Amino acid sequence: LSSRDMKYAATLTIASLLSADAFRLAPPTRLPNRPRTSLSENFGLNLPNLNDTDEITPDLLLGEAKYKQWVGEIEDNSFLNRQYNVLERVRELDLLGKTVDSGLLSNLEAQGVDLETVESLLPALEGAGALSLVGNNQQLLLNLLAPPLVEGAPLLIPVLSTAVGIGPLAFFLGSLAFLGADAGLVASGAEIPFVGLSAGFYLGLLLVPLGIVTGGAGVALAAAKK
Repeated sequence: LSSRDMKYAATLTIASLLSADAFRLAPPTRLPNRPRTSLSENFGLNLPNLNDTDEITPDLLLGEAKYKQWVGEIEDNSFLNRQYNVLERVRELDLLGKTVDSGLLSNLEAQGVDLETVESLLPALEGAGALSLVGNNQQLLLNLLAPPLVEGAPLLIPVLSTAVGIGPLAFFLGSLAFLGADAGLVASGAEIPFVGLSAGFYLGLLLVPLGIVTGGAGVALAAAKK
């Protein structure tokens, strides 16, 4: 061989030795037969299961239901679980006696509203989902709506009895007064003193529902007349 050919052959040999494949180790044909061991020693400590959220999360952070349960365990009369005692307050305020004395029942009967009429409304209310809505929101209704209605009943019963005695016209006028008052507040741009909030908007949250309920009561009373 010439010196040129020998240099060329040496160069190819060195290049092949320096390539990555020349130094790559072949994988073993089979793994050694070694016993597998798993450590389960806790060294006397009660270690939680990190994959179980119920175990590693405090009870106070596991939702409203468990929070109410925990509060009930440490405080019987807590504000969170407290319910307004409707029956006790009705008895203490003698609302049944005041209802009879006001003539509300006799005025309702004179307008054609009797026990049979009330019973006939129950299927319609159930079909509309009103009874189910009340049943599913007992806590909210007892603590939010019941207190103002029951506590204000001694003043409302005489007014309601007078309105029923007059007839549906009284309810229509009442509805018009509520809605008209809110419309006047909105048109005048009146604001609540000291806070500067829109009186038409925030008072409308009370006046508009009152107007709708009063107007609906007038329609119902007119439809009940026989």
